[in-house]
Amino acid sequence: MELSDANLQTLTEYLKKTLDPDPAIRRPAEKFLESVEGNQNYPLLLLTLLEKSQDNVIKVCASVTFKNYIKRNWRIVEDEPNKICEADRVAIKANIVHLMLSSPEQIQKQLSDAISIIGREDFPQKWPDLLTEMVNRFQSGDFHVINGVLRTAHSLFKRYRHEFKSNELWTEIKLVLDAFALPLTNLFKATIELCSTHANDASALRILFSSLILISKLFYSLNFQDLPEFFEDNMETWMDNFHTLLTLDNKLLQTDLVSNAIQFLASVCERPHYKNLFEDQNTLTSICEKVIVPNMEFRAADEEAFEDNSEEYIRRDLEGSDIDTRRRAACDLVRGLCKFFEGPVTGIFSGYVNSMLQEYAKNPSVNWKHKDAAIYLVTSLASKAQTQKHGITQANELVNLTEFFVNHILPDLKSANVNEFPVLKADGIKYIMIFRNQVIVFYCNVVPKEHLIVSIPLLINHLQAESIVVHTYAAHALERLFTMRGPNNATLFTAAEIAPFVEILLTNLFKALTLPGSSENEYIMKAIMRSFSLLQEAIIPYIATLITQLTQKLLAVSKNPSKPHFNHYMFEAICLSIRITCKANPAAVVNFEEALFLAFTEILQNDVQEFIPYVFQVMSLLLETHKNDIPSSYMALFPHLLQPVLWERTGNIPALVRLLQAFLERGSNTIASAAADKIPGLLGVFQKLIASKANDHQGFYLLNSIIEHMPPESVDQYRKQIFILLFQRLQNSKTTKFIKSFLVFINLYCIKYGALALQEIFDGIQPKMFGMVLEKIIIPEIQKVSGNVEKKICAVGITKLLTECPPMMDTEYTKLWTPLLQSLIGLFELPEDDTIPDEEHFIDIEDTPGYQTAFSQLAFAGKKEHDPVGQMVNNPKIHLAQSLHKLSTACPGRVPSMVSTSLNAEALQYLQGYLQAASVTLL
Repeated sequence: MELSDANLQTLTEYLKKTLDPDPAIRRPAEKFLESVEGNQNYPLLLLTLLEKSQDNVIKVCASVTFKNYIKRNWRIVEDEPNKICEADRVAIKANIVHLMLSSPEQIQKQLSDAISIIGREDFPQKWPDLLTEMVNRFQSGDFHVINGVLRTAHSLFKRYRHEFKSNELWTEIKLVLDAFALPLTNLFKATIELCSTHANDASALRILFSSLILISKLFYSLNFQDLPEFFEDNMETWMDNFHTLLTLDNKLLQTDLVSNAIQFLASVCERPHYKNLFEDQNTLTSICEKVIVPNMEFRAADEEAFEDNSEEYIRRDLEGSDIDTRRRAACDLVRGLCKFFEGPVTGIFSGYVNSMLQEYAKNPSVNWKHKDAAIYLVTSLASKAQTQKHGITQANELVNLTEFFVNHILPDLKSANVNEFPVLKADGIKYIMIFRNQVIVFYCNVVPKEHLIVSIPLLINHLQAESIVVHTYAAHALERLFTMRGPNNATLFTAAEIAPFVEILLTNLFKALTLPGSSENEYIMKAIMRSFSLLQEAIIPYIATLITQLTQKLLAVSKNPSKPHFNHYMFEAICLSIRITCKANPAAVVNFEEALFLAFTEILQNDVQEFIPYVFQVMSLLLETHKNDIPSSYMALFPHLLQPVLWERTGNIPALVRLLQAFLERGSNTIASAAADKIPGLLGVFQKLIASKANDHQGFYLLNSIIEHMPPESVDQYRKQIFILLFQRLQNSKTTKFIKSFLVFINLYCIKYGALALQEIFDGIQPKMFGMVLEKIIIPEIQKVSGNVEKKICAVGITKLLTECPPMMDTEYTKLWTPLLQSLIGLFELPEDDTIPDEEHFIDIEDTPGYQTAFSQLAFAGKKEHDPVGQMVNNPKIHLAQSLHKLSTACPGRVPSMVSTSLNAEALQYLQGYLQAASVTLL
């Protein structure tokens, strides 16, 4: 593509169309852009547009499109073509920093993200001058430029908070600190001084505070890996400045600066080598009174945020987010201080909690914020450790949680009449305090169960409230209660305990999806999913209505999927419906197919990319439920599943492989007879997958199913070519993952077709190849195989090679017999070898870039583990002993001789144990 005005105009027109709400206009435009993005100069055209276009909407659209293009294509994946030519890569890196810093903030953020993505791959080795270019901009004095640099640095370095420690990571951080630590500290000091200079200039302070936010985030990221020597000398300076900021008039600090500064204090106070900075009682009291308590309170800005976007507010409050709230940061600071100063901090706050509760009691409708803050304080003080699964796992013994729950939480739930709750959002906000997730769920493991069970019908009742706050928090609290596990890892509540509420629970949950603002409320759908999971067969009497409602919702949201979590939970609920019902009555699968296939057909025909992997998983679950042959409705779909376009999308691959496996397991004879012409297509899919390091294991899943289930004569003509392809991949690109899969495959082949057939196919490709495979792959690598079923397949396969392969007893391969037996005993008795060569770089499916939606595994569509030798062999050690006994009967004297002279003593001892357990001897 030339950098021409004509191409810029064409690109502008298609970008405009991608913004059209009509899918008939939008989707073809998206497809066109997808089809041309592989051309040289495409990204440079986008950068030219966002720099020179007179239309601000197009500029922003071009910046977002560019960022997403970089996200999809910048990473170079081994075994796949380079999606961006080298000239474009060089040009992008040469221009993007300057372009980002000279752009308006909305575009600057998109380009900053793009720089971060490029930096993740290329920095520092392939982009060594990036740091210098950024640091030099600190001298500009222009805070629009400085903030652009800080924002980019934050997006680039925040990954240091989440990466595992390694010498490579520390080397990179040291490189960054050498260049960045002193300039950042100097910028911090200068910015604090400017805050004093411009103390009465609100617009100047707004810009300066945004700089301080980013500086504190960077400081946090660069210190996260605990390389303190770079900031150690200045730690008191940083502490004093942050403390000073946090005790300023709150009216000056209406930004996220406060939460970041508090987060900094929280991270410092947890580290033993900074404990001395907080030991003074006056310091502790000042932090508690002047920093924590004011920031626990629900502010006018919080109400405004709720008014602007209640859904986003609820999401942030329930689950947290990258944009930390003040009160969340204050909670973290309380927990941090309690690590070393639990007694003094609890004492300071006890008085505040009592005072807040007394103020609330005077006039609850006016003073509700006092109770809200008290709840936050108590829950922060109470939890020393907690998990998503178990709630509080370690509590502060100085806080009586049961008393607080019974006296101050349950009364609110009992007295609230949902029909009188105000509908207006601004009024509804006050009921957050009642339904906050900490309120109910927080106490699951510390409050006696008899108090918690009382809250269940109350929360079910609150699902009817028209206020989005009330019914969302109620749904979330129910979902958490149904998920929580006690000390014995069983669910907190049993199906029997919830059974009295089943009908009203299900009715109210689905009704809540019809309330204003909640048609795609992910918390409600998650509660539906969790209710199904807990109640199991108790939902069967209602299943016809439930699946109708779920199908209607599926059709509605498939028109424009916009809520990924809601969609995921919806498909999980569908899978649970199928699994629970068909477990009790397998014939009911037909009813689900009638209900769902119309929606599935529409999704596939309209190419709803987000839903296609889910549809394939649900179809797999349905097909696996059929006990006999494949229904004709599925067979009609089979040829379409082999179309290359479906396999181009990485997100489709695991679900498609699973579905093809279901076809092979249930209808291999039908495929062999009625669709024999499709077998080359099936093997073509295998060939494509096996060539990819990211997806080769999926290729083996498919191949193993072909070998296990297809009639031997239907694949005879293809067998040799399959092995040749595998050897070519071994020769060109051998990885540990591939070796493990290859070992399982050849042993499954041995079980299915016989040991002699395996030896003959190897030696038919190349003389003496069988011996090379034994010596170079099976014997040295078998210890790497993981998984019980996989190990069992290998054990049974190797046993066949040892005892049912004549060339192993009377040719040059005989010298490998004892080493092979030794390796098998090692597979039984030695720990798994999980070492990976240093030079190997693994690419997980989830990390493979692409335009397509990533694959999301449905937990409740999970495939049962299949043991292909389960009917044949129960205990592989006993099986080995019995097989060796049978072999020794056929050639007396030889087996004991080979074993006693060549097997090492420890392995021999293990073997004698197997023989004893099997009650056999070697003759």
